[in-house]
Amino acid sequence: METILKSYDTKLDSKNRISIRGARFDYYSVTEYENGKIVLEPRVLVAPFEVSENTLSMMDKSMENLKKGKAGKPIDLNGF
Repeated sequence: METILKSYDTKLDSKNRISIRGARFDYYSVTEYENGKIVLEPRVLVAPFEVSENTLSMMDKSMENLKKGKAGKPIDLNGF
């Protein structure tokens, strides 16, 4: 069972925002349900230039395949 750290009421301000008192995170994912329930889950954003080891490995394999001539046909982007 989860421990409740805080419980308080809040209201929308004039710009339809709410305040989270003493928020521990900068970013939250918001899920709103039909019954009015709103769930906030903390999110940690990844720096834009960080690439996971798995992605780097996949890119290396793709480049090896390209050098070996294992590549699909070019995609026609003229429609864009």
